[in-house]
Amino acid sequence: MSRVTGTLVLAGTPIGDIADAPPRLATELQSADIVAAEDTRRLRGLTRALGIHTTGRVVSYFEGNESARTPELVEALVGGARVLLVTDAGMPSVSDPGYRLVAAAVEQDIKVTAVPGPSAVLTALALSGLPVDRFCFEGFLPRKAGERLGRLREVADERRTLVYFEAPHRLDDTLAAMAEVFGAERRAAVCRELTKTYEEVKRGPVGELAEWAKDGVRGEITVVVEGAPETGPAELDAEELVRRVRVREEAGERRKEAIAAVAAEAGLPKREVFDAVVAAKNADASGPGKGKGLT
Repeated sequence: MSRVTGTLVLAGTPIGDIADAPPRLATELQSADIVAAEDTRRLRGLTRALGIHTTGRVVSYFEGNESARTPELVEALVGGARVLLVTDAGMPSVSDPGYRLVAAAVEQDIKVTAVPGPSAVLTALALSGLPVDRFCFEGFLPRKAGERLGRLREVADERRTLVYFEAPHRLDDTLAAMAEVFGAERRAAVCRELTKTYEEVKRGPVGELAEWAKDGVRGEITVVVEGAPETGPAELDAEELVRRVRVREEAGERRKEAIAAVAAEAGLPKREVFDAVVAAKNADASGPGKGKGLT
């Protein structure tokens, strides 16, 4: 006889306009045995806006207590409870609390389902005007400048459209770093306050957006960046080959593997890429022109 367990429900909440709340959200909030909320005050505001009341127990579930509270919620689920998880905006577990609880529930063979809702990632992607057929979500970049550059270099040659979340006070530094790594002419879109009163989508080359952001930008920010252009062997000069090897090395690859990978991408013999790297290294050692090659 199989055991009977509860259900974990991940509920998407509006990212701005309360009218975007799915009808099922109100139903689940009213019927759940336990409502785990990233911010219980925000939850109260949400239920007031929806004109409903929760009947189950309300507990906080945020980054600071996620590890400690997960076992308690899993125990309730094992006992048959229906647990609803909501975060401040968007879908739990996507750059928000939730992953630990989902993983723990799956480990216990507990049913996990979702109430689909608004998504800043998909909304920004759709509004960006950039290719949407293939994309990857990169979440928040590291706060430290060096780590941020390193993370960007890892995806410098990524051909899929890139989507990031960013804090408004770091936006100018992030866009400047993107211009440095991706090139100032790479197309991008800064999506601000999506679905809210002051929604704004600023599109243009990432270098121009970096200059625009220097004056300060407020609100919730999602950045969408065009993927790397597809280039054939004839379009890759020696300097570009060296740059690609450098990017891979800085991401942690050994030079030999980086050269082999770049050669495969470009459809060139490994020897040709190796010669370009050696020539750049010699040019650096000879004096003028430092900074473009490898050390």
